[in-house]
Amino acid sequence: MSYFRKKSIWVYHFNSGGCNGCDIEFVDALTPKYDVERLGVQLVSSPRHADVLVVTGPITTMAARALRNIYEQMPEPKKVVALGTCACTGGIFAGGYNVIGGADKVVPVDVKIPGCPAHPGVFLKALASLAGVERDGG
Repeated sequence: MSYFRKKSIWVYHFNSGGCNGCDIEFVDALTPKYDVERLGVQLVSSPRHADVLVVTGPITTMAARALRNIYEQMPEPKKVVALGTCACTGGIFAGGYNVIGGADKVVPVDVKIPGCPAHPGVFLKALASLAGVERDGG
């Protein structure tokens, strides 16, 4: 049984900039329409309590150190989700003088969710795959 099936998934959100389209879709997943809290997903205010780190926006040189520090503060086992094209590859900001690229240039990424912006339903499916729900058939 997966570790995440034994308890609720606690999520920490890191926004590194961009247009904020993915941030709006991420917040939409928390609203009553999708209501991830009914599935046990909880947004937390500290990376020290988080199981999953959700990264939105392209990773800039200014944000890289902060992202690395947040990742290192998370307890094991930890997972990282790159939400949106910018978090996956740098998106339309790739090639800019201050853009390193996607989150995988700084921290190991477990799930990449492309899209501009990424749909909240796809984010829910990604959380289910991290929890092992699809794989275990439950």
